[in-house]
Amino acid sequence: MQPLTYEAFVARAVADPDVVGLVLKGSQAHDGMATKQSDHDVYVILADDANTDLTDLDGHRSTKLDLMVMTVDSFRRLGGWERYALARGRVLLDRLDGEIAKIIAAKGRLDVGEASRAAAGWLDAYANSLYRSVKNARDGHLLAARLDAADSIGFLLELLFALERRPRPYNKYLEWELERFPLPEWNTGALLATIGQIADTGDVDVQRRLFAQVEAVARDAGHGSTLDAWGEDLRLMRPRPGHAADGT
Repeated sequence: MQPLTYEAFVARAVADPDVVGLVLKGSQAHDGMATKQSDHDVYVILADDANTDLTDLDGHRSTKLDLMVMTVDSFRRLGGWERYALARGRVLLDRLDGEIAKIIAAKGRLDVGEASRAAAGWLDAYANSLYRSVKNARDGHLLAARLDAADSIGFLLELLFALERRPRPYNKYLEWELERFPLPEWNTGALLATIGQIADTGDVDVQRRLFAQVEAVARDAGHGSTLDAWGEDLRLMRPRPGHAADGT
């Protein structure tokens, strides 16, 4: 049996009246990111009362085509790690008068309360990993310091995107995302260079300078209480005298 191709599947799905939406995600939905090895990842969205044999293809995986088959209601409830993929998904078919496109757009914007709660949690996690990294470096535990520094970058990115009410992109798409949709408070090139340096070296002074900028942004966004809970430990995280924050 010939493997199912993307083109053949899309034609089959479009011809099926129970299919009300098709959404492409992944590299093929990010302009310029697809390579010869890239497959097509497709959400297949069915009417809630659908009766079609396409349900048998849910979970289909091959080197060229991955399928996720679900009802409209299930698609609407998708979130978590899938949220960024959904937010940058490309609508191929929408038989619901734009409803599929509206669901996609909503996934890319956290509501105010959700974003605030997420930002507070990620800020605390970032501060915790940063504190551990600096303390481990001070005490001569250099591997632990670098590992904690690397951990802190993931928490930081979650925080920065939550502050803008956006889901964090997967690492693969971070540069793509920031080049096209930059974070307003940050210089994209400088931010990427700084987190790359921290990931490579765990440099404590670089971490502290970055924290000074993050602290200012977080306080402006109303998260001062999360930082203040760290008390005197903030002094270990902040730049030392004569080592002011740079212009990331």
